[in-house]
Parts: sequence; structure tokens; C-alpha cells
Amino acid sequence: MAGLLVGCSGSEKKAVPELPKRICWNVFASSDVLPILPAGDKADVYHRPFALVDDLDSVTCTLAIDGAPSFQAIATRRGFEDQIDWSPMDEADPQPIDVGKKGIIWDSGAAAYFICEPSKGPNSPGKYIDLHIAAGNVSNETKLPSVLPPLMKQFVAFAQRELKCGASNGS
Repeated sequence: MAGLLVGCSGSEKKAVPELPKRICWNVFASSDVLPILPAGDKADVYHRPFALVDDLDSVTCTLAIDGAPSFQAIATRRGFEDQIDWSPMDEADPQPIDVGKKGIIWDSGAAAYFICEPSKGPNSPGKYIDLHIAAGNVSNETKLPSVLPPLMKQFVAFAQRELKCGASNGS
């Protein structure tokens, strides 16, 4: 279990609640996620098994602190590359990161995608994996640019392994 003290220099310091050693399908070490988590009393992790069988199938892992989503890892399978749409993040001025075929980071998250199996034509969908990490109620936003890219690299490597996608397919 891991914990981190945060707060003011007053007499009462709140910490990030105790977490399992690894979270979200055992992808992330809690110690790697701690710098961006808020303080609280109780942490819960929710997810279903990591499987993306059909087009638009999606799986989410949520780490909630005191009932509020504080960290989410989301994977979605898409049939065609042009179905990957990150335009909702445009207002947040995303910056590129070197992960997957393409990756971006913004003020509250990161996204990347890779090609597991390319489409063979307009009527023959492929297997494009769209990954997102969202951070909510971040304790220190200045840490996001250093914390999120390595987490996304771990998420891409995990998804490639789990879905049996070669690293040469747009990683």
C-alpha cells in the first residue's frame, strides 16, 4: 500500500488514501500515479477485464477518491483510423508526446493510439486502439507533463501485449 502526504503546513495534513500496489489491470504502479492524485479518505478502483473484441468496444478503469473519479484509463477499439477523434481536446491546447502512432497531452489528460491491424479498405475494418488517461481533481497540475507520458507509454505497451499486437504496428 502506498500513501502520500499533501496539504498545508497547518496541524492537519491529508494524504492520498492507501492504494493497492498496482492499479488498472496491474498496468500502473500506484507510486507512479500518486503525484497527481488528490488527498482523501477512501480510494476505490473499478474495472472489468481488459478485452476489446468488437469495433467500438471500450473498457474503463476508474480510481475514485472519496467517490470522485480521480484517475481513469480508457481503451477503445476502432475499426478505422479516421474514427479516432481527439477534437474535443483542441480547446485545451494539446501538445504532442512520443508514444504510440500518435500521442497528445493536455491540462487534464493524455491520449495515444496504435494500429493493431490496419484496415484493408472502406468495407474491411482494422483494429485501431485508442487509449486515454484522464486525471481529475489533480493535486499538482505542474506534475502532469512529467507523470502522464510515462504512464501512457506503459498503457500502450500493456494494450499491445494484451491484445497481441506487434510493437511494429504503429507504436
